[in-house]
Amino acid sequence: MKKLLNYLPFHFLTCLIAGICIQHYTRIWDFNFLHSILGFIIFLVILMTFHRLAKKQLFVITSLLFFSFIGITSVFINDDTNYKSYYTNHINSNYSAVLTINKVLKPGNYYDKYEAVVSQVNSQKTSGEILLNIQKDSLINNLKVDDKLLLKPTFKELIPPLNPHQFDYKNYLAKQGIHHQVFVNNTDFKIVGQRKFSFVGLSAAFRNNIQQSLLKHNFSNNEFAVINALLLGQRQDISKDLLENYTKAGAIHILAISGLHIGILLLILSTILKPLETFKYGTIFKTILIVLLLWSFAFIAGLTASVVRAVTMFTFIAIGDSFKKKKIIEHSLITSMLVILLVKPLFLFDVGFQLSYLAVFGIIWAQPIIYQIWKPKLWLLDKFWQLTTVSLAAQAGILPISLFYFHQFPGLFLISNLVIIPFLGAILLGGILIIILALLNTLPQFLADFYGFIIQQMNNVVNWVSLQESFLFTRISMSFWLMLVWYIFIITCFHFIIQKKPKQLINLLVSILLVQSVYVYEKHHRNTKQELIVFHKSRNAIIGNRNGNQFLVYHDFDSIKIKQQKLLTSYEIGENILPKTNTKKLNIFKFKKDQILFIDSLGIYKVSKLENPIIILQYSPKINLNRLINKVQPKQIIADGTNYKSYINRWQETCLKQKTPFCYTGQDGAYIIN
Repeated sequence: MKKLLNYLPFHFLTCLIAGICIQHYTRIWDFNFLHSILGFIIFLVILMTFHRLAKKQLFVITSLLFFSFIGITSVFINDDTNYKSYYTNHINSNYSAVLTINKVLKPGNYYDKYEAVVSQVNSQKTSGEILLNIQKDSLINNLKVDDKLLLKPTFKELIPPLNPHQFDYKNYLAKQGIHHQVFVNNTDFKIVGQRKFSFVGLSAAFRNNIQQSLLKHNFSNNEFAVINALLLGQRQDISKDLLENYTKAGAIHILAISGLHIGILLLILSTILKPLETFKYGTIFKTILIVLLLWSFAFIAGLTASVVRAVTMFTFIAIGDSFKKKKIIEHSLITSMLVILLVKPLFLFDVGFQLSYLAVFGIIWAQPIIYQIWKPKLWLLDKFWQLTTVSLAAQAGILPISLFYFHQFPGLFLISNLVIIPFLGAILLGGILIIILALLNTLPQFLADFYGFIIQQMNNVVNWVSLQESFLFTRISMSFWLMLVWYIFIITCFHFIIQKKPKQLINLLVSILLVQSVYVYEKHHRNTKQELIVFHKSRNAIIGNRNGNQFLVYHDFDSIKIKQQKLLTSYEIGENILPKTNTKKLNIFKFKKDQILFIDSLGIYKVSKLENPIIILQYSPKINLNRLINKVQPKQIIADGTNYKSYINRWQETCLKQKTPFCYTGQDGAYIIN
């Protein structure tokens, strides 16, 4: 760790990350590029004028500030919305657009989904990506990468989460530069050609040839889906059940080409090409060949963001390893991260990016310490122990952040990893051989059957592990701040184990105090929080009454269906509380100083002794809202998801005329009174 802190690019990376976060969360740069550079130069002149700094100090300060500035500018430059060519700047009352398919996504229940570039609006060349949803039609073939469509789209803003603690899909896509979506039928567009050339399109065409060649050899649906994911980076065909099995077994990383796959390939290629090192310049030639082969694999896998990140990371590791120096892997990782974030700064907020680097750093720093606990003398036992320590170290690196994002921990992840990972290299190499033979039309059926059998057995192992539900720990609450202090504890703990000095012991004790402090604060906040929540749910009413860690839910579901409501599960996990359900029908309710009047489909209500109540409309009551407002003078009117849209529109107009605040949960999200 100390040597890493002395590595200058590490400090550059820290400042770059700081700049990226500043621009992303504050949008501090609303000026043009020249004004920002001018301000930066003026700041340096002032610094040199009023502070007598040594040349070395001035260089360090200037460099750090420069990389912070680069972090800010890189986020700005990578944001398409900052350019005049962005498609929303050219939309008028009557327009048509040309969309170019960039990526085929996993289809939904009713729509095929694509990422598309708005390459033209009317006659104007434009930029910017959207999410394209095309209604499913079994009689029409799906679109391909590089297809160009002519249509008159309605660009709709992505919907934010309507209930607290739900997954923010809008924010997720915004970090990928997608801010709008389009819904069309198959009759609403016309294919007008294809993009002349793109690496992504070329990769998709080559991959399609591979898939067509493999389909001739009678792989089952699950076998083909896993081969597609393992070797071609395409997860669209994986069934929901199979995906859930891999998730529960703690083996979901096997289905997504990531650092694990590229690392295994790098290890295999390094071993196979090692004899080249005996020749003059053999090490250089070996490194170049490895890098070319890794990027060829990335090309076949579709050049997706996760694959490009992983290959970039291990490209730097391969180059660094050729120097045969200590700490070269850590330095290579830092350098690769620096380069990736310079090109794509918002990768910093990508879950895959975070997990990949944390897992690798965990292996580098924690595996040697865990391995020292026991040193088996038998070769096979030693290899088994090495693999075990690698899995444990990787889990130590990603555990807090995986709990923060996914709220579950597969207790049998070791079994999945110990059974599958030793054979993953053979599966990858065998798969590449299968692909080559299939493309050459020389793949024997018995070899295809044998490979399919291996994939099937891997699926069976994963299925068995996933069925051991008593070892799957779910609904684990982990806040952002708690995740951070747990990482501080893990780092200081391993640092103390390595050095065993008083200073490191003090750091460890301080980290324990930090963890305890966050736990105490969150418990106090949880026990004192009070709020009433009108959740948004179509066709059903759900009201949550929160009083400390007590959470009472009023609803109209049966006892089984209420437990399956994901919006309640998300809230309970996010707030770390357990609910108590209640099917009682509410009429008048008092929360703190507010009186709350519920009006259902009967339209009957009692208004005596009510002073400026909050009114909640449910199940489309047939009432005269003007008369109600004049009679009770409500401070707020809320309509939940059980009401007809036509009623909501009428109520909204009435409230606007009466100057009464109105909230519709389907548009404004869950209404929270606190």
